[in-house]
Amino acid sequence: MAGSKASTPLLKDELDIVIPTIRNLDFLEMWRPFFQPYHLIIVQDGDPSKTIRVPDGFDYELYNRNDINKILGPKASCISFKDSACRCFGYMVSKKKYIFTIDDDCFVAKDPSGQDINALEQHIKNLLSPSSPFFFNTLYDPYREGADFVRGYPFSLREGVSTAVSHGLWLNIPDYDAPTQLVKPRERNTRYVDAVMTIPKGTLFPMCGMNLAFNRELIGAAMYFGLMGDGQPIGRYDDMWAGWCIKVICDHLGLGVKTGLPYIWHSKASNPFVNLKKEYKGIYWQEELIPFFQSIVLPKDCTTVQKCYIEISKQVKAKLGKVDDYFNKLADAMVTWIDAWDELNPSGASGRVANGPSK
Repeated sequence: MAGSKASTPLLKDELDIVIPTIRNLDFLEMWRPFFQPYHLIIVQDGDPSKTIRVPDGFDYELYNRNDINKILGPKASCISFKDSACRCFGYMVSKKKYIFTIDDDCFVAKDPSGQDINALEQHIKNLLSPSSPFFFNTLYDPYREGADFVRGYPFSLREGVSTAVSHGLWLNIPDYDAPTQLVKPRERNTRYVDAVMTIPKGTLFPMCGMNLAFNRELIGAAMYFGLMGDGQPIGRYDDMWAGWCIKVICDHLGLGVKTGLPYIWHSKASNPFVNLKKEYKGIYWQEELIPFFQSIVLPKDCTTVQKCYIEISKQVKAKLGKVDDYFNKLADAMVTWIDAWDELNPSGASGRVANGPSK
């Protein structure tokens, strides 16, 4: 949704913006009107000796691999290296209720009237309004201004449920896999669809991490982007893995996931041949992964995100370990992630865990 800069930014003190990067963050200049009031957590991937330049005027903290190793110790093994999956470290060290994460090749898009889209504002609106996962509303999000529940929608379900995740989309470069990139190298997404919808209960979806927001208190402990990149047999499935996990858990705990608005402008197409090397095992494996996630049943005593996630890790080891030994390592890393999350986020803690200096 388009929107001018609010006089008092929504959730100014309750939201962190997490950005994974290997380069100077000049892209923040375009986002300055929308991002400057908020605190940034920058997770530097790759060479920790490289200096990342951040434009003046932003409130941020920056973590490189040395910082991650220092803070997590042996548990740092669960954080991917040389892959944007490292962003989930930012989710772990944040102490805010909400997270918005964006890639550094994503810029401000324009709506059909030519107005700049405040993506963060729309994500916040999505998260602060309920979701309707149990019954599909044909006018999409009934909680948006100008919409409502249609005739035949059960009144008993109109209160909705809390929204845990807001999944945004992209103009220009679509989020395609390598085979599709190779077949359609010039394809660009120019369609702006003015819609937000709740993904129905029992339906999985391909979650993209480049334009994503979530309620950290409701689902943060499950937003683990897996083992990807350096030393791993797979890449570019970090956000997919997290999306499958969080959707199963949200369905179990009665939470909502929205997709649609806001749009960002995805500026750069990654190399499809490099992507194919990263993805090729995942392309095969996903044909077994999707049925696996569709078949997961979580016990009734899984009443917290952590309990749900540990249960999924057990099922990953039991059922996917036979597909490839990588999934045994991933299952162990999922447990390590929860241990590290709980260590940095003790139950009931209201104070900020010391995790490095703000800039």
